[in-house]
Amino acid sequence: MRLLITLFMLAFAQLFFNVAQASPQAPVKASQHKIDKKSARDDDRRKRRPLKTAAKKSRPATVEKNKIKKKGKPAASHAETVTAKKSRSTKKSSVKTASTKKGSVKTTKARYGRQRGDKKTAQAALRGPLEMSKAHRARYQKARETAMNKLMSQLGKPYLWGGTSPHTGFDCSGLVWYAYKDVVKFKIPRTANEMYHLRDAAPVNREALEKGDLVFFRINNRGAADHVGVYLGNGRFIQSPRTGKDIQISQLSDDYWQRHYVGARRVMTPRTIR
Repeated sequence: MRLLITLFMLAFAQLFFNVAQASPQAPVKASQHKIDKKSARDDDRRKRRPLKTAAKKSRPATVEKNKIKKKGKPAASHAETVTAKKSRSTKKSSVKTASTKKGSVKTTKARYGRQRGDKKTAQAALRGPLEMSKAHRARYQKARETAMNKLMSQLGKPYLWGGTSPHTGFDCSGLVWYAYKDVVKFKIPRTANEMYHLRDAAPVNREALEKGDLVFFRINNRGAADHVGVYLGNGRFIQSPRTGKDIQISQLSDDYWQRHYVGARRVMTPRTIR
């Protein structure tokens, strides 16, 4: 019995001794494990650090290269800059002239005759007697007589709004269009306002009116002029007045026509006849 008790006590002591030896090793191993992890992290950081620094260093290197490229371009001399500016200005001017030419082509298609804004063209019609050959003078006189005869042959015919034919009748501008459409070089417009702004017709003072000049009036306040007649000389003009009236000759000195008179234009000259 005593032997069993002693054996049991020895086994228990041995077990306790083994447990005592095993218990202090656990924290050591845990601490050792932590140290290994830290060293591994430090190693990883050391491996990564050179890559970051290399990237940071590479950026200013590329910037410096770009700066060197920009600075590497040789500065242009003063003469070269002047010539470059001149070439640019000439290109711009050529583009502008090309665009103006295109615009002029487009506008001339939609307009009648030559440029009204050209003062030389307008004044040329009012200059002194043109040196004409006998053939040209005869042609001018014939064209003038033709226009006057066409006008005078329409006396007594009825007014017709929009009319341009001797068979049906005329309105005011239709009568003028019929008389001059075949005797001048340019295209005669169809309305009184367009005739008043005709670029090939020179303005004429009232004191300088001649036979064949167009006289304009503003009666209904439509545009610059809304009525037109043809001056016959001696203060008279032929016109197609209004609905219900016939083509007649009126006096320019009448109070009614003086109040509504706006100006005159010379369409037929030795330079404008065909």
